[in-house]
Amino acid sequence: MKFKLILLAVIILCSCKDITSDYTSIPKKKTPKIVDYNFDVRPILSDKCFNCHGPDANKRAAELRLDTPEGAYAALKDNENKHVIVSGNLEESEVFLRITTKDTSQIMPPAESNLKLTGYEISVIKKWIQQGAKYQTHWAFVPPTKTNLPKIKKTDWVNNEIDYFILNKIENIGLKPNPRAKKERLLKRVAFDITGLPPSVELQNQFLKDTLDNAYEKIVDKLLASKHYGEKMANHWLDVARYADSHGYQDDGARTMWPWRDWVIHAFNRNYPYDKFLTWQLAGDLLPEKNIEAILATGFNRNHKITQEGGVIDEEYRIEYVTDRTNTFGKAFLGLTFECAKCHDHKYDPISQKNYYQTFAFFDKVPEKGLYGTIGNFADPPFITVTNKLIQEKLPFINKKAPENVRVMVMEDSVGLRDTYILDRGVYDGKTEVVTTGTPKAVLEFDTIKFKANRLGLSKWLLDDKNPLTSRVYVNRIWQNIFGIGIVNTSGDFGMQGDLPSHAKLLDWLAVDFQKNGWDIKRLLKKIVTSATYMQSTVINSKKLELDPQNIYLSRMRRTRLNAEMIRDHVLSSSGLLNKEIGGPSVKPYQPDNLWASASSRRGLLAKYVQDHGDKLYRRGIYTFVKRTVLPPVQTTFDAAARDQCEVKRQSTSTPLQALIMLNGPEVLEASRVLSENLSAQNLTLEQKIEIAFKRIVCRKIKEKEKYILIKYYNEQKQLFVTKPENALAFINIGEYPELKNGNAINVASLMQIIHTLYNMEETIMKS
Repeated sequence: MKFKLILLAVIILCSCKDITSDYTSIPKKKTPKIVDYNFDVRPILSDKCFNCHGPDANKRAAELRLDTPEGAYAALKDNENKHVIVSGNLEESEVFLRITTKDTSQIMPPAESNLKLTGYEISVIKKWIQQGAKYQTHWAFVPPTKTNLPKIKKTDWVNNEIDYFILNKIENIGLKPNPRAKKERLLKRVAFDITGLPPSVELQNQFLKDTLDNAYEKIVDKLLASKHYGEKMANHWLDVARYADSHGYQDDGARTMWPWRDWVIHAFNRNYPYDKFLTWQLAGDLLPEKNIEAILATGFNRNHKITQEGGVIDEEYRIEYVTDRTNTFGKAFLGLTFECAKCHDHKYDPISQKNYYQTFAFFDKVPEKGLYGTIGNFADPPFITVTNKLIQEKLPFINKKAPENVRVMVMEDSVGLRDTYILDRGVYDGKTEVVTTGTPKAVLEFDTIKFKANRLGLSKWLLDDKNPLTSRVYVNRIWQNIFGIGIVNTSGDFGMQGDLPSHAKLLDWLAVDFQKNGWDIKRLLKKIVTSATYMQSTVINSKKLELDPQNIYLSRMRRTRLNAEMIRDHVLSSSGLLNKEIGGPSVKPYQPDNLWASASSRRGLLAKYVQDHGDKLYRRGIYTFVKRTVLPPVQTTFDAAARDQCEVKRQSTSTPLQALIMLNGPEVLEASRVLSENLSAQNLTLEQKIEIAFKRIVCRKIKEKEKYILIKYYNEQKQLFVTKPENALAFINIGEYPELKNGNAINVASLMQIIHTLYNMEETIMKS
């Protein structure tokens, strides 16, 4: 029987891959009435033409460019009387003649490229030329504007402005939105989205009994006010900030940055507006009035890897640290691939190598070294020392119990410390031209009169009303965290090679609304989760599958799996094991033996994994110790971020290892045992025990058929344990949590099998 369960769980988990991972599928299109270069033409040219006639000079054929208007309107190299594109004239536009010719020696793309334009693509280019062949600035570099709400037919469906944009697209492709999800499923979804934890049985009962129109909104407000909201929101930000508890590289020594993590949780719980959240992390040390909390926030910039290996070249690694801060800035706040311009001008986006090092200059004034001290050091200067007195007077949100002081790396600038150079091919000693602070003009020119030439000025540049990216990028990331995919799927690349937004006008509306309403994160989140779009069921029918198989247009809610940390938190919370303490040092839960010793240097405090005990074993996943060279194995298996660089989007995979962890992981087995013991000790019928367990774990009322199957399974397992009672004792002998005395081992083991099965249901680890 157990083998069958293992096989079943493997099949279930391996079959639950989110079909939304492929974003390329779109419904069959009609040629638009007015062709837009950014959204209709450029994707075709990029896919079929730019390889030979694009920005890469080394691959460019016939000295012909189609990625710029100058190149597209130019005469052909070998015939000055012919032009690539002539506005409004198909017969004189060589591009159109070449893509429609029947002559295989003349047709473009050439046959040997294995590329071919479809009839739709040809019709788009044709109409574009007829309408003037106008090139446009890349959509993401144009400041967003708040357009009027689109017209829709089903006006009784909408809850707020979001729904107008979503429904307009749904209706245009001939679909209808799904009805509202059942209350139990909706509650589970929103509880995980806001707090990262399952709804308690008490909260489930409260919501189901509340028949008032505002029942759901009251639940949302309650969840947003929870202290666990900050933990849920911080979890993603730790990926962005590449937070870890070790330095990385070969020695991978210990580092103490958890007080900064406590600040992030605090900032979200206090609902710091995004402009403050951003400014303090980038430049809290440069505020006119010194603020120790803001200085602590600048630890964001120091979360990069640091070497502690003897013999390294100091300047080489110092440059690596500044490079990391620059790349993180570009991806985290602008959604651009800045790193591509370190060695040469960006091949696709308007970011020159000079632009890169001008931005680099903002982060190049820190009095730091590439190598500081030895593996025994926990913080490289500059740092602040967190004392109990400082916590009591200024930083009460830091959860420090140990008497020892803690050093946290932060930012500090030294004026005139060094010049910043453009580095030839990005090599640390390839110094060429000296540059001063600046940013890519294509995004927004850095006005030195308006913005100071330091990180505080850079923060104000990011938050300027004319900056086209900052608000869009953050709004898109919040959307991604809720729906599993952003309005722009490539949430780390809003550049020319990134995906186009599925709902461009909605993205712009949300971005402007976010700015104009004080960068209020909770307000933004509430607007999303109270939309009719979010509240839809996940049911799919054949028509939806045919017209929108990847659910790009959201005519149903997406089915998404809980992330690595939430799976752990769900198991601990539903079993009653969860330690709900907020903040504090990272902890080391159960882990296979000798992983650390076999993978990195055997020097220092992290040479060997020393597991924690007691209530530290039951802390939320956000507090699990992250050693960069040997990541927590369970979280890694469930696609947690590597934390060696800024990551704004996690992968989503399904593997047999995930099923094996849910079946054999000590946390899951221990949680099953503890919940079984607690339920077995109560004066309840078997049906009642199963009903309670189901509601705690699956977060809904059990169906009669499901109950019948589980009762039958319980009786089968009990009979096996009666036959071999030693198996029952061995089965429940798991984990360090104290065993409940005077329990019936056979009854506990039998119910534990039921609970363990519930944890291995696909529905259990699905958010929607």
